[in-house]
Amino acid sequence: MIKNKYYPYILLFSSMFFFLPFLGKVHLFDWDEINFAESAREMIVSGNYSRVQIDFKPFWEKPPLFFWMQALCMQLFDVTDFAARLPNAIMGIISILSFYFIGKKLKDATFGFIWALSYMGSFLPHLYFKSGIIDPTFNYFIFISLYLLYLSTAVEKENKSRGYAILGGIALGLATLTKGPVGILIISITFLVYWISIRFRKFTSMMNITLFVFSLIIISSLWFGLEIIKNGPWFISEFFKYQVNLLLTPVAGHQQPFYYHFIVIFLGCFPISIWALPALFKGKLASSNNDVFHKLMFILFWVVMILFSIVKTKIVHYSSLSYFPLSFLAATVIYNIINKTIEIKKYLIWLLALVGIVFSILLILVPLIAEYKDFIIPFIKDKFAVACLYSRVEWSGNEFLIGTFYLVFLVISISKILRGKTFFGVALMLYSTAFCMFIYLAAVVPKIEKYSQASAINFYQSLSGKDVYVVPVGFKSYAQYYYFKKQPNQRKEADSEDWLINGSIDKPAYFVVKITNKDYFDSKPDCKFLKQDGGFLFYKRSPAKH
Repeated sequence: MIKNKYYPYILLFSSMFFFLPFLGKVHLFDWDEINFAESAREMIVSGNYSRVQIDFKPFWEKPPLFFWMQALCMQLFDVTDFAARLPNAIMGIISILSFYFIGKKLKDATFGFIWALSYMGSFLPHLYFKSGIIDPTFNYFIFISLYLLYLSTAVEKENKSRGYAILGGIALGLATLTKGPVGILIISITFLVYWISIRFRKFTSMMNITLFVFSLIIISSLWFGLEIIKNGPWFISEFFKYQVNLLLTPVAGHQQPFYYHFIVIFLGCFPISIWALPALFKGKLASSNNDVFHKLMFILFWVVMILFSIVKTKIVHYSSLSYFPLSFLAATVIYNIINKTIEIKKYLIWLLALVGIVFSILLILVPLIAEYKDFIIPFIKDKFAVACLYSRVEWSGNEFLIGTFYLVFLVISISKILRGKTFFGVALMLYSTAFCMFIYLAAVVPKIEKYSQASAINFYQSLSGKDVYVVPVGFKSYAQYYYFKKQPNQRKEADSEDWLINGSIDKPAYFVVKITNKDYFDSKPDCKFLKQDGGFLFYKRSPAKH
């Protein structure tokens, strides 16, 4: 077994190795990744860092903190996909080390190591730290706020307790500046449920609560307050209206069933979703049934899952905050098995094997299906999907080996666990998952992306810097802003798709259309067909000669 003193260095090196390389290997994905990166780019172009914009118009879906982080990285490394994803990669390294040191303080170094490794070695938690979406950063601030609040109730010294309360409020304020007031709602519900569970007994002082709320307001006001003072309440009012509508009204394309997030977590967070099962439904484990932090993690998981199952709009990353308590609960189960305070249940082994085999088969099949697409195309009815599959993508023929090797290491890790070598078996399973994700994201995902959006993005990039209009027609996208590097102060008429297609334009206009909308442009003789690439058609309309 590795000596405890090496754990933080192993985790630091591992997280840097897994999260930093190949961040720019594949284009940002529509909508969220490109949307957020575009907001950061427009801050740099316009010089307006106080208000979030898209297409240089007010964008009230998110506060600005994450975009400030992206803009800073873009200032350092240029406006690139690498820079857009770098903030989350850095937050990933910070999160992994935080799990270790918090776990070490709660129990010991072995628990901290298992907890950190559990997060790094699971599919969706690992993937999100290599993305350009807001949630990983937002989730970390929420988690740290909750932990600091826990510390404020756990320490006996009054000054120290108040200090933790202030820091907890600051962390929640940063979360609010990252994604809005939903973080306040989650923390409030979590502690309300905890208070009910202890039968309304006092768990902290009113002074701590006051300091927590005061520091939260101060940090949140650094943007919300200054925006109201500077520009009046209309922007903030629209921001809150949007947040409420998002909770109460389903966004088109995101009306999923109630159980949606449970399936996402069970499959997407393999293997920790399996390991955590004994702790998710019993709510306690040997040596931890009286642990306040354990109870808070248990409550946080179920608050997130139930809240975002009730919310009308269901998007995969809405439940990503649950990854934090899920990894803690999984680590608790593993830790107790290693220390022989509980026995490993047979159903865990069967589920690990079953879900692991399914994942391995999917990883094997994806590149094979893409490479031998002619066998499945006759069964696909979507013309756009069929056309995308005909995109020119070069496969080496060896990509399926990634899933094959993952299956082999999974079998070895389970066999080690069955032989009583739990620590080694679990570490092998988690590192195998991390390596699988690392290689797959570098070798397979860029090829898959070429079938979906790459041809449109390459077209936008080819027009970057030219004095033209470029718009997608018939589908929503943010890629034309970011990859074309659209500049401000264009004619107001250019906001109208009809004007660009039929009006008296002053410079060339380029259109990107899905093949399913070909008939519409067939009736527009002014629009010259340029080419087809995958599932996209490209047209150009020139201004009339006088």
